[in-house]
Amino acid sequence: MKIRSVQEVDLENIVKLYNFFIENTVVTFETEPIAVSEMKSRIDNILCKYPFLIAEVDSEFVGYAYATRWKERAAYFATVESTVYLDSKFHGKGFGYALYSALLSELKKSDTHSVIGGIADKNAASIALHTKCGFKPIGTLKEVGFKHDRWIDVSYFQKIL
Repeated sequence: MKIRSVQEVDLENIVKLYNFFIENTVVTFETEPIAVSEMKSRIDNILCKYPFLIAEVDSEFVGYAYATRWKERAAYFATVESTVYLDSKFHGKGFGYALYSALLSELKKSDTHSVIGGIADKNAASIALHTKCGFKPIGTLKEVGFKHDRWIDVSYFQKIL
């Protein structure tokens, strides 16, 4: 597997994968598919300060991981929220761990001190991934999202770098 920084050529694959999750899951709380131009704008903003990584196997797009600022208040300057999305055909094969580990390694090179991951709806695979990467559960917000005609909890996990 190859892990590298995002490039413009990746945009369509990223949007296709993300829109699948928007339309079919509660992993993201967005409810409407997004356009390539919107994703490009988001990625450009992320890259101003944080890593955005792509995973490939034999030049096939596997998924992506990135970090964003946790909150805008000044005292949160060293805290980020991490995100990882994998194509389902690559689940359970160690690719998520490798990609997430690469993201965490990049964050360690920065001023990042604390990494937070939010997991919707008791997603067992995501909980296992975060745990394997050294995250600890810190709490659950009950019924904070409403999607696909039901209320959804979000559990938060944290890793101190």
